[in-house]
Amino acid sequence: MGFRNRLLFILLAVSLSLIKLTLRAEAETKSILFLGDSLTAGYGVEPEQAYPKLIAEKIQAANLPFEAIPSGLSGETSAGGLRRLNWVMRRPIDVLVLALGSNDGLRGFDLSDTRKNLQGIIDQAREKNPEIQIVIAGMLMPPNLGPRYTSEFKALFPALAEANNAALIPFLLEGVGGQPELNLADGIHPNPRGHEIVAENVWKVLEPLLAE
Repeated sequence: MGFRNRLLFILLAVSLSLIKLTLRAEAETKSILFLGDSLTAGYGVEPEQAYPKLIAEKIQAANLPFEAIPSGLSGETSAGGLRRLNWVMRRPIDVLVLALGSNDGLRGFDLSDTRKNLQGIIDQAREKNPEIQIVIAGMLMPPNLGPRYTSEFKALFPALAEANNAALIPFLLEGVGGQPELNLADGIHPNPRGHEIVAENVWKVLEPLLAE
């Protein structure tokens, strides 16, 4: 074998090795889907300032083999999330962070329907991957909706988490909701500083699952 042929053989062998390593790394990387509404979409801030992107940075800093996939849609309801679940789960998903229900509450929807839709999302996700880990983001409603409705809404998320052996973020906007300096002018959506706190709220619950 001449020098040129030997060189080509070595280059081919190196290329094949690199391809194998890349494919192996991709196969070993797991996926986290953030299914939510405008809070997850990062309404009013740059995409890299929204909490799913901040979680991705935390994952990278911790050198964990996970990829964060944001799938937030402004105005999304639990019914809308259920309808688009098959589309957003076209690829294998190992962890689902379910952050829906706020728009149902703000619109005064029947909470039995909201519960049914969220349960449907969990059931379909587990049909696709029985080993998927579920994280449910709890939310609260303003008092103007009435004490009964706000109480039932608050209780919906921990009840779902308990019934489905899922992890629970007690309140996604803990430390942010009602704080003008951490929200946009609408008083509803977090600003960049607010998203940093939201990311911490999520990370407290998510990190132990990823480190298992």
